[in-house]
Amino acid sequence: MDTETKATTAVLSETARETAEKTVFSILLALSFSHLLNDTIQSLIPAIYPVVKDSLKISFTQVGLITLTFQMTASILQPLVGWYTDKHPMPYSLAIGMGFTLIGLICLSLAHSFVIVLVAVGLVGMGSAVFHPESSRLAYMASGGRHGMAQSLFQLGGNAGSSLGPLLAALIIVPYGQFNVIWFSIAALLAIVVMLNIAAWYKGNKHRVKPKRRAADGTAVQLPKSKIVFALCILLVLIFSKYFYMASMTSYYTFYLIDKFHLSVQSAQFHLFIFLFAIAAGTLIGGPVGDRIGRKYVIWISILGVAPFTLLLPHVNLFWTSVLSVFIGVILSSAFSAILVYAQELVPGKVGMIAGLFFGLAFGMAGIGSAVLGRLADHTSINYVFQVCAWLPLIGLLTGFLPDVEKKRK
Repeated sequence: MDTETKATTAVLSETARETAEKTVFSILLALSFSHLLNDTIQSLIPAIYPVVKDSLKISFTQVGLITLTFQMTASILQPLVGWYTDKHPMPYSLAIGMGFTLIGLICLSLAHSFVIVLVAVGLVGMGSAVFHPESSRLAYMASGGRHGMAQSLFQLGGNAGSSLGPLLAALIIVPYGQFNVIWFSIAALLAIVVMLNIAAWYKGNKHRVKPKRRAADGTAVQLPKSKIVFALCILLVLIFSKYFYMASMTSYYTFYLIDKFHLSVQSAQFHLFIFLFAIAAGTLIGGPVGDRIGRKYVIWISILGVAPFTLLLPHVNLFWTSVLSVFIGVILSSAFSAILVYAQELVPGKVGMIAGLFFGLAFGMAGIGSAVLGRLADHTSINYVFQVCAWLPLIGLLTGFLPDVEKKRK
């Protein structure tokens, strides 16, 4: 009888394990799809800059301020959302955040003044501030220990959405006008439906992430607090390098192509799509490779390894500009998942707060970078902006000062 009971228990445990694995991957895919919808909406903002700049007669500095408003709204709120939800999980917060994004989209489609545009992008930024730390925590919860893979899969959806935004803008908004932004409210409504379904799993699995006195693998606690703080500071500087350069591409690449190669707005949007699609294609590299060979090596390759291509970009013709943009997108995109998981392992039990901090800083650096670079473009030229930004990846040399936590794990 005892043997039968044990056998029955083993079968039930195996069935439960298989069910859990199926549920985990379904959640990861749902999160990735939600991220795709969320970032498709967000990427519309820089994608319609040429349209808004022409219709509202605004300067490059004002274009930068639009990005700054959106990014800083998300940047300031994300760490606060992550800190709060670490202590008080809110399963339905994702759907509520997407509601802010939906309202922002409607306002953006109807905006006929610079101030209303700022209000609209601020609402979209609020939605982003809720989405990223909470969904990143869910990806961590559903990872089954493969944190790098989970973050890369999650990031894949976001980067794919970011690449689709300019393409859809070129097909729908540029030819037919700003009001057609309202059609993307359908994507926001779909995202809300998906997020409500994710919330049910979230409610039943809060136990998967609990504050711990020690890291699961004993890694972070072997480092003194001062070294952890020092490592986090280096990671934040690397985020600055990556997202300041990304700001030059996402906000001003179309203007650069129009100015240097005399492309139409629509054609420039297609080239931006190529760059952003390359980012999406390269996203899956960083997490799984970091799980296998160590995140520090991935950070080295991603930040510093892109420097030769960024330095060449301002000095080549249109064909090679497109080719180099693909290499830059693929290489640079592998960094964030590795940086985020590295930081989460340094500070165990603070998954949401760390995700909020790093997503928030990424948004903040992109916003500040866009505003600063817009001001620089007004006083010099778009070409000069790209020549200056080409040197930013060399900051990746600071990776050498990061502690080798993978060696400690072994």
